[in-house]
Amino acid sequence: MSRVGKLPVAVPAGVDVSIQGDQIRVQGTGGSLELALNTLVKVSSEAGRLGFAPANDSREADAMSGTMRQLVANMVQGVTKGFEKKLSLIGVGYKAQAQGNRLNLAVGYSHPVNKDMPAGISVATPTPTEIVIKGADRQRVGQVAAEIRAIRPPEPYKGKGIRYADEKIAIKETKKK
Repeated sequence: MSRVGKLPVAVPAGVDVSIQGDQIRVQGTGGSLELALNTLVKVSSEAGRLGFAPANDSREADAMSGTMRQLVANMVQGVTKGFEKKLSLIGVGYKAQAQGNRLNLAVGYSHPVNKDMPAGISVATPTPTEIVIKGADRQRVGQVAAEIRAIRPPEPYKGKGIRYADEKIAIKETKKK
């Protein structure tokens, strides 16, 4: 059995988990998230803990039990604490400005780039060269951060561009004559 799948998910106070048919719904102070349950995994709920077990002895069921457990654990963490990704802008004149749920970027193009945030995702700019993306859904937060980074990915010679705050860019050496 999957090592991750063996661990139960603790449901803290203030979080409501409901299993209806083939859907699991997690509600908390940070919002509400839903996930379609896989038929290869049996979910049990007892005393504020969720348990996940494979429905049969196949490798797929074993692997999926660990996957479902982690997805539900991320949902519980998302509705309690939330997730955030930090991006930094490196380059002369590169700046970002958050206006409501819209992000305005000036990253070296001849025009400003505007990015609308999907529902459930908030964006903030503590400084003009920092972007903080927050939300309850871990996958959506990461996807939005990747889409913003793709607007101007870091280039390998000077390192200019949009990068994750903890990302290290390997700087290439320029041509020598």
